[in-house]
Amino acid sequence: MRVAVVGVTGLVGNVMCQVLTERKFPITEFLPVASARSVGKSISFQGKEYTILSMEEAIAAQPDIAIFSAGGSTSLEWAPRFAAVGTTVIDNSSAWRMDPEKKLVVPEINAHLLTTEDKIIANPNCSTIQMVVALAPLHTRFGIKRLVISTYQSITGTGMKAVKQYQLERKGFDPKQEEMAYHYQIFENCIPHCDVFTENGYTKEEMKLVNETKKILQDDTLRITATAVRIPVTGGHSESINVEFAQPFTLEEVRSLLASAPGVRLIDNTQNQEYPMPLFAKDEDDVLVGRLRRDESMENGLNLWVVADNLRKGAATNAIQIAEYLVANHLVGQVSTKA
Repeated sequence: MRVAVVGVTGLVGNVMCQVLTERKFPITEFLPVASARSVGKSISFQGKEYTILSMEEAIAAQPDIAIFSAGGSTSLEWAPRFAAVGTTVIDNSSAWRMDPEKKLVVPEINAHLLTTEDKIIANPNCSTIQMVVALAPLHTRFGIKRLVISTYQSITGTGMKAVKQYQLERKGFDPKQEEMAYHYQIFENCIPHCDVFTENGYTKEEMKLVNETKKILQDDTLRITATAVRIPVTGGHSESINVEFAQPFTLEEVRSLLASAPGVRLIDNTQNQEYPMPLFAKDEDDVLVGRLRRDESMENGLNLWVVADNLRKGAATNAIQIAEYLVANHLVGQVSTKA
């Protein structure tokens, strides 16, 4: 299995390499790809040194799978060129998510929709992934009518520049303008601004939660509103989710569904102060769910708290789980017995 990682030097690219190793993904040829300024440099993967390739060099190698984490404009330009030589692209940017001809995949929910014809597959937004993993089994059973979402998102979701800004501020330094990932200080602060603002007053991040959730759950009738906030943590994203169901439920039913849901770890024992936190989610692949309680202000209302490592399940792990599904179901090239 020839595998290219595009954007290999970035935060998510680095985690993709870690997850490929941890999950023992079958690789016979590893193709690290990055921007022009990194081409020709060396990178270590599974104890070996590799030379970082250009896009053209990687395409010429005709990888079976290319996992992209290099930004939307890069993906729009290069993903079709990889697909043209038979490569299956799994893209972590927002470029293809709302394309009606592209699948938006969270393996626990809708990987069964994939076919050999899907040469560009979209990885959802990190905040969307963790939310739908928790909500999908509840939607199937009780029918979601409305969601009110507040996110508390890690600085790692912005990238290395944000982490460096935070580190400088924490040490007492005043970052230069070119070192600022955010318009404001992030250390000891919360910024209600993730991605850019759109004409309706919401940010793109907030609208991703609205639109991607409808597409993944295949339900355009869902009513969804969101507020996304950047907070000074590195362990993962947290979400306060208020759900209105169409059908009545009991908390016991909800707990049972979540306890058995793939990819979910239920941490819900407030008597012992046990609940999800980024501290527990960091470097984990599960979506942590807790603080389950009725919304006593309306009929069939539920509140829950959802936390996950945005670099892993929110990005790298989800992409590699898609790749695993493709291999297991013979939707890409045959795996070498030497892997």
